[in-house]
Amino acid sequence: MLKISGEALMGDQGYGLHPPTVRRIAEEVQSVQEMGVEICMVIGGGNIFRGLQGSAQGMERTTADYMGMLATVMNALAMQAALEALQIHTRVISAIRMDEVAEPYIRRRAVRHLEKKRVCIFAAGTGNPYFTTDTAATLRANEMSCEAIFMGKQVDGVYDKDPKKHADAVRYDNITYDEALLKNLKVMDASAFALARDNDLPIIVFALDEPGGFKGILAGEGTYTKVAG
Repeated sequence: MLKISGEALMGDQGYGLHPPTVRRIAEEVQSVQEMGVEICMVIGGGNIFRGLQGSAQGMERTTADYMGMLATVMNALAMQAALEALQIHTRVISAIRMDEVAEPYIRRRAVRHLEKKRVCIFAAGTGNPYFTTDTAATLRANEMSCEAIFMGKQVDGVYDKDPKKHADAVRYDNITYDEALLKNLKVMDASAFALARDNDLPIIVFALDEPGGFKGILAGEGTYTKVAG
């Protein structure tokens, strides 16, 4: 399971989609898929609309969250287009029915797509308000029997403090779920993290901006942090 934020698709822009960045990420996915790895993805929607921000500005939370889910569908369709331009068969699977643009989520059908080496992009979160795309990624990773969740970030792992603000920040190579919770390291939101911990699902945090980084980690190279039991 590859989980990336919507902001990762913005490139240097302050909003929306940056097609060359979307294509670069698609090429990273292609390089891993060519290794014979079954890949599914969850992409956030923060580059278009973030439910919590809408709620903070006075919008009713449930409505704001549904709008955020629709933003994730837009990102998923953009990624599908980029992957298919690279001749990779891709399916967008939405937790909210919109049959004209995406398949509805049916677990057995999604598993079959993965067996056929198609990339599955799970969109619209869990289909429920109050749950983040981190939770959706962890839920779908468990349902698809994924071996790990790869969190593509702007930094190359989990640090004891923000490395962009503190030059003396220390990166962890390995850390347990309990240590990450105790130190409040914010690997992902609490409900998603608890779901990963309870099902012993490893979380690999790496830098998505590093070309070849995703493939390198699967080959046992590169810099990353592994969160596990």
